[in-house]
Amino acid sequence: MRLRSHMIFHWSRLNWCFPNLRMKEEFEARQYWKNAILVGVKVDRQGHYYVCVPRLAPGIPATMNRIVIQNGNPLLEAFPSWEWNEAGNVRAMRSIQGYEIDELNQIWLLDQGKIAYAPSPEGSQKLLVWDLNTRRMIDVIPIPDEIASYRTSFLNDLVVDNKNGFVYITDSGNGWPNHPVTGGIIVYNMRTRSLRRVLDRQFSTQDLPGFQFAIDNKPMLNRIGVDGIALSADRSTLYYCPLTGRNLYAIDTCVLMDFQAPPEKIQRAVQAIGSKRTTTDGMHADAQGNVFYTMLEGKGVGMYSPYSETFHDLVSDDRMVWVDGVAFDQQGSILFNSNRLHEITGGYDIDWTYPYNFVIWKAFAGQGVKSYLYA
Repeated sequence: MRLRSHMIFHWSRLNWCFPNLRMKEEFEARQYWKNAILVGVKVDRQGHYYVCVPRLAPGIPATMNRIVIQNGNPLLEAFPSWEWNEAGNVRAMRSIQGYEIDELNQIWLLDQGKIAYAPSPEGSQKLLVWDLNTRRMIDVIPIPDEIASYRTSFLNDLVVDNKNGFVYITDSGNGWPNHPVTGGIIVYNMRTRSLRRVLDRQFSTQDLPGFQFAIDNKPMLNRIGVDGIALSADRSTLYYCPLTGRNLYAIDTCVLMDFQAPPEKIQRAVQAIGSKRTTTDGMHADAQGNVFYTMLEGKGVGMYSPYSETFHDLVSDDRMVWVDGVAFDQQGSILFNSNRLHEITGGYDIDWTYPYNFVIWKAFAGQGVKSYLYA
C-alpha cells in the first residue's frame, strides 16, 4: 500500500502572531527564528491544528501553539495563552516536545521544564491537562527529579490510556549534551496519581552503541534514547523505539500497570520486534492496531502490522527531511510534519528562503482510519 500525500502548510521559517511590537522586533533582531523548530502536528475536533516548538535554544516566543491564517500565511498563535507560555515561569509551559489530544477532547501536554538544555528547575517538569471543551487547565502533575533527572532528562512523547487510567511517557535521556544517554519510560497512574520510572538505561531505551546515521549525507550528531511511542488499539501493548537505532520494541502494558512488579520482571517482558530499516522519531497507532512510524532515513512514514508482523513503507518524498511526528485527523488521513531537525541542531547551513523547511503533510490512509484513542 502506497499513500499519496500533499502539503497543507509550509514555511521557510516560523513566525508568530506577537502580542506586542517589542517582542516581535526582538525576535527578528536577534534572529531567534533560526532555532525555532516546528514539532508534532495534531488536530482537534473543531479542525484547529496545533504544533509545539520546544525551547531547545533561548528566544522561542511560545512553546505550544495553534496555527492561524493571516493574509493567507500560516502563523503560530500561543496556546492556550501567552501567559501559559511564559518561559521564566516554572508553573507555565517552559518547553513542550510531546502532547496528545485524547478522545475526551483534552490536550495532555508534556513539559520538559528545561530551556536550552539547562537543568530543569524544581517544579518545571510536569504533565498538564487542558480541556478544550471548557477552555481551562484541569490538572497539573509534577514530574520530580527522582522520576526524571532534572539534569539528564529529555521528556519526549506520550500516549494516553483513559480506559485503564494510565499515561506512558518516553524520556530520551539526552538532556545533558555530551553526556551518556539515560533513557527510560515513565508510567503515570491516573487513579493513584503516582509515577514510576521503568526500563531505566535498559538496552531497549538506550541509544544503540556505535550506531550512526545520516540524512542526505548529513550525519545526525546527537545521540538520543527512547523517543517514539505508540499504544495498541486494545491498550494491551506499548510500542517504543530509540531514535539512535532502528529497532522497534514492545511490552505488555499489564506488566507496566503493576507498580509492584520488580524491575527484572519488566525487563524480561521487553520484546524486540525487529528492524524498521530506518531510524524513527515519532509513532502513532491506529484503531486497528497498526503502528505508523516516521522514517528519518526513508524520508516518509511507514507502518508495522502486528498481524502479519511486517513493516511497510507508506509514503515518501525527497522534501520530507526529518519527518518528526505522525498523527490522525479521525477522518481517514494521517498528518505528519518534516522539520530538518538534524540540520538545524547540527549547525549545518540552512537556506532560510527555501519554502519547504517546515512542512505539515496529509495523506489519505483509508475510510475509517482513526487514532488508537477511538478504538
